[in-house]
Amino acid sequence: MQIEDWKKAGRISAEALECGRLLIVKGSSVLDVCNRVDEKIRQLGANPAFPSQMSLDNVAAHSCPDKDDKIILDTQVVKLDVGAEINGAIGDNACTVDLSGENSKLVDASRDALNNAIKIIKPGTKIGEIGKVIQDTITSYGFTPVVNLSGHGLGEYNIHCKPTIPNIDTGDKTELIEGMIFAIEPFASKGSGRVKESGNSTIFAQINSKPIRMGRDILQKVESFKLLPFTKRWLDFPEFKLRMAFKQFEQLGIITSYPPLVDTGLISQAEHTVIVTKDGCEILTIFN
Repeated sequence: MQIEDWKKAGRISAEALECGRLLIVKGSSVLDVCNRVDEKIRQLGANPAFPSQMSLDNVAAHSCPDKDDKIILDTQVVKLDVGAEINGAIGDNACTVDLSGENSKLVDASRDALNNAIKIIKPGTKIGEIGKVIQDTITSYGFTPVVNLSGHGLGEYNIHCKPTIPNIDTGDKTELIEGMIFAIEPFASKGSGRVKESGNSTIFAQINSKPIRMGRDILQKVESFKLLPFTKRWLDFPEFKLRMAFKQFEQLGIITSYPPLVDTGLISQAEHTVIVTKDGCEILTIFN
């Protein structure tokens, strides 16, 4: 992969996020917004690195509409998480839109935590120091950082690899080095600050390859995502056929699923992808 692929993937991720942010208004359909964001990524010359996600209120992440989703936006706190992929290079970014008009400080907490963390990124910065900045910023607003969600490294066709970038001070003394590419992803919560899996999964990823008895055409399509996450609504097959195939894939350990992650209170999110440079870092997911 070339650095230009990473930069282009980041720029497209940022443009698609901005496109989606502007679509998040009262009366909009969650399904329509996600479909339009995914299509925007394709129009700009990339592939979605994962299905665009819209997580509402106390759902932090991994919320993605099925093709029959009927949810209409009203007064929710909306997290939009968007990523683009080019030749295996990935951009990943997220924002929060408060449609209620009552949670501006919650939105500010995660966004300012992200910006403050980026300010200290440079070779030699300890990973635990990043978590401390995020934690201190969020708690200064009176909220709780989500302790079991974190930023993450980005690799070739891999949206979660080392290093793990915590949202709290873990004391991790691992130092950043020039050339590292990762996403910083603070979550601020009005609840417990600890998410749990809850609800039906709509996001999946292939984790293995095994012989199968049926659904070979579906598996062929799944394999085209190159182990990156996908959603059923990207698969143009009858629902009954998908249901049977996915049951087999899960039983054989070919795919895994990602249920929604839920806390006890409202959550905001902010995210950028950065690359560590000689003297600091470059934000790759900037919309110009």
